[in-house]
Amino acid sequence: MTENRIKIKVDSEIGPLEAVLLHPPGAEVENMTPRNVQRALYSDILNLSIAREEYRQLQGVLSKVADVYIMDDLLVKVLDDREARTGLLQRICVSEDATDYYGLLLDMPSDRLAKVLVEGLPARIDTLTAFLKNEYYALYPLYNFYFTRDAAVTVGGNALICRMANKVRMRESYIMDAIFRSSGVFECNVVDANDFQPQNSPIMMEGGDIIVAREDILILGNGCRTSSRGIDFMVERFRREHDRGVFHVIVQQLPSEPESFIHLDMVFTFLDRDKCMIFEPLILGDNQYQTVHITIRDGKVSRIASAPDILSVLGKLGMDLEPVICGGADEWDQEREQWHSGANCFAFAPGKVLTYARNVHTLEELDRKGFNVVAADDVISGRVSIDGNGLYAVTVAGSELPRGGGGARCMTMPLARKPVK
Repeated sequence: MTENRIKIKVDSEIGPLEAVLLHPPGAEVENMTPRNVQRALYSDILNLSIAREEYRQLQGVLSKVADVYIMDDLLVKVLDDREARTGLLQRICVSEDATDYYGLLLDMPSDRLAKVLVEGLPARIDTLTAFLKNEYYALYPLYNFYFTRDAAVTVGGNALICRMANKVRMRESYIMDAIFRSSGVFECNVVDANDFQPQNSPIMMEGGDIIVAREDILILGNGCRTSSRGIDFMVERFRREHDRGVFHVIVQQLPSEPESFIHLDMVFTFLDRDKCMIFEPLILGDNQYQTVHITIRDGKVSRIASAPDILSVLGKLGMDLEPVICGGADEWDQEREQWHSGANCFAFAPGKVLTYARNVHTLEELDRKGFNVVAADDVISGRVSIDGNGLYAVTVAGSELPRGGGGARCMTMPLARKPVK
């Protein structure tokens, strides 16, 4: 990790990546049993050693093309600051009914405390109340934190701290807020969607539903993790910021089930200046889920209207995209590979993407569209060069990581990208 301060700047999904934030999966992934898998928002339990090996491939490729910042290291920096440590712990302990543990946490060494805040804190069973709660953890492990995309998102020069849909993930947002404000590493404007919100607030959004198509175009998913009120919150903030000219927000409604549809980036991601990956039945098929185009002109919402689909709106705005079909032509394969995050690609440069090796029909589609399909380890070792202007789909092994419900885009949070030429 570089020690230089970095200015947050993300105006696209495909600009050459300069810096990215990651959290390699750790012990928190194994601090889970089949009994609490639903609380963890997973559909299965993971094997940590295999998940780490798969993640090594993702991190190894990104380390060759950008500065990689590790969330855990930044959290230690935050906790070294007494004021920041106090503020973060107060926020966590109050929201998770763990105020009895505040003094214990406050006195921990920073590196130990950073681990506890992610991996979990076992409860003390020393009172009748604690015994009757029948809870193993006072602070539950952050099982989902290797999906760094969700708790915060960078848009332009802003870090938007998301208000998560599930209470079990709120601590991720609090940690991200502290990192952007107090680690001393970032220069950005921080917008915290949790500020001044009651516990039952209908405002919620997660980073997997937020796609930066262009400096003047946001695409937002509206489903079980991002509410219409959450989208109104974002539109209001970006309306204020864009008080001159025209700004566009495209909203795509998402099904509430199956769980593989939790975020927009599970059905739509950018691949290149003129290509995107889609789950065809939802993005282009005849279905009940609306696409809505919101136009902001000189800081005011001037129009809200239904649209045929995302691609037609983008085409009218000068972004003509050729769709690559997740799973290929067969509907059975489309459903299977969408379930395993086949549409969840991450572009680290125009036409250069990371994706799972397991989705063979999706990779065949990418090959047909001109992408060279290469293994992550061949890129890491230097056996294959991804420099130059060629199209590349770099594959990461994915037997364990997809069980958490996400792919390469979910696991990466860009901090800075170069402009798209």
